[in-house]
Amino acid sequence: MAGSTFDTRRAQMFPRLEAEEIDRLRRFGKVIHAQAGSALATAGVASPGLFVVLAGRVAISRRDAHDESQPIVEHAAGQFVGEIAQLSGRPSLVDVTAITAVEALLIEPERLRAVLVAEAELGERIMRALILRRVSLIETGAGGPIIIGREADAQVIRLSGFLARNGHPYQNLDPDQMDCAKVLIQRFQVDDSELPIVLCPNGEILRQPTNHQLGRCIGLVGPIDADRLYDVAIVGAGPAGLATAVYAASEGLSVLVLDSRAFGGQAGASARIENYLGFPTGITGMALMGRAYGQAQKFGAELAIPDEVASLVCEDDGRHRYRLSLASGETAQAKTVVIASGARYRRLDVDNLDNFEGACVHYWASPLEAKLCAGQEVALVGAGNSAGQAAVFLASQVKKVWMIVRGESLAATMSRYLIDRIESTPNIEVVVKSSIVDLEGDEGKLSAIRWRGPNGVETAQSISHLFLFIGAAPNTAWLTHCHVELDNHGFVRTGTDLAPGHPLLQTSRKGVFAIGDVRAGSVKRVGAAIGEGAQAVAAIHAYLAEA
Repeated sequence: MAGSTFDTRRAQMFPRLEAEEIDRLRRFGKVIHAQAGSALATAGVASPGLFVVLAGRVAISRRDAHDESQPIVEHAAGQFVGEIAQLSGRPSLVDVTAITAVEALLIEPERLRAVLVAEAELGERIMRALILRRVSLIETGAGGPIIIGREADAQVIRLSGFLARNGHPYQNLDPDQMDCAKVLIQRFQVDDSELPIVLCPNGEILRQPTNHQLGRCIGLVGPIDADRLYDVAIVGAGPAGLATAVYAASEGLSVLVLDSRAFGGQAGASARIENYLGFPTGITGMALMGRAYGQAQKFGAELAIPDEVASLVCEDDGRHRYRLSLASGETAQAKTVVIASGARYRRLDVDNLDNFEGACVHYWASPLEAKLCAGQEVALVGAGNSAGQAAVFLASQVKKVWMIVRGESLAATMSRYLIDRIESTPNIEVVVKSSIVDLEGDEGKLSAIRWRGPNGVETAQSISHLFLFIGAAPNTAWLTHCHVELDNHGFVRTGTDLAPGHPLLQTSRKGVFAIGDVRAGSVKRVGAAIGEGAQAVAAIHAYLAEA
């Protein structure tokens, strides 16, 4: 792949360690031996850790759609085998086979995290290599599950989006475009009505799986120990939740992070964030949140994604603990809980909206959605920064963006730099004082939208894809059993909003804190969410010291 990470950053992906550096690593691992032809790691099976090759040669390969081995790279003495999955003991994405007799230093996940903290300079080189290797696997789809289904199918879009937003490689084979997909459908005797199917690296076949089923199959999430008492359980892996996880884990607290969808929250779906401190040229939300996700793993936070919290159970048993009931039927318990569950996207008030959601109506604009509507005219509803970022991103991929705005202008709700960019982009047309009143189409395919403008004048436009950025409602329904106090709009009340002198960020329940978009009065910015994550850890320490 020309211009790929594998080509442009190969030296950083596959560094060779000096003898002195290897000697520094020996205290973190144990020496193992393998005969020629033996497997050190198998795709789809939990890897024992990172291997530093001391003598001999190993081959790294991936399996294609026909389950045939395809070479990636070979490693010799002084190089190490692994990628970001080895930080948390998740299944290997590749096969690792000894070409010759091999002597290697095996560093297990917990000890690997210790390396990254204790050996700062060396740890930085290793961490960079692990991340770049994952990026390269994502670029090629190597090592991940194979989705067999039609590219424009709503379930295929959902599964592809789930994997992409969780930074996991995958391949999508469309039976209308690829003969190998037809061959696999025949081999597994799959009826057309059962599509999409997913072939997991461990050989398991899933038919129309949920996100949770797919996450379990590929090892993104494993069973939770119901008897373990964590210092802090964080509900939500957006900027606020990940910041809390990084600061808490780095300060020695045991941390569990749960999210029902993906890490990064709404920020993770941003095409480009340009007003975040320290990134003058901007950074994609996925890149920023991916780094935070890696940091949390580096310090030992346990991340369970996707794992949805169904309810917070407040039991006054005098033991200073809370229990989380999960949608999977599992439970988790912690001394403190951080509510960072953000908000759920608001839906357009149009009767037949659900007929088109997933395939033609989208709530974020990633490269996946942009590919679906490349060269077409699209409509986007919204006037906030997220809407502006999405409009600018889509304009570079599509023929035209119709931006439907309820207010008189963008000035009251959008940053000036985004307004200037939109005004200078010739294929974005802003339609003000307007709202969508009807969606047209059949069999789940959108064909046109109709909006009502000033003086009640209605306009119809041929549109196949609609993007909605109309705000979000607080995700707090799961708190009803615990009676955490909310404001009139459903946001969680904290601190002095509850009473003078009430602890900062603490809710009406002692030991339960709220941060980020879900908190009443919060500033809806990535930087503010990250700052609240740091503040929450200080508040947690103060609470635990008194408990």
